[in-house]
Amino acid sequence: MAFKDTGKTPVEAEVAIHGIRITLTSRSVQSLEKVCADLIRSAKEKNLKMKGPVPMPTKTPRIFSDYKENSLW
Repeated sequence: MAFKDTGKTPVEAEVAIHGIRITLTSRSVQSLEKVCADLIRSAKEKNLKMKGPVPMPTKTPRIFSDYKENSLW
């Protein structure tokens, strides 16, 4: 198999970007905020890109069952 010469210089291989997503849960808000602050501080020390923290809803929505028309809502 022959390769066609395009005249372009070879480009260095791109570095693979790895991403992680962490979900923290706790009954104690203070300990949760402490762990979150430690993670943020560690990421900044290592010059990592990060998004967040994104707060999750703390209240559970109330769903009332309505048995008319065979629906659960």
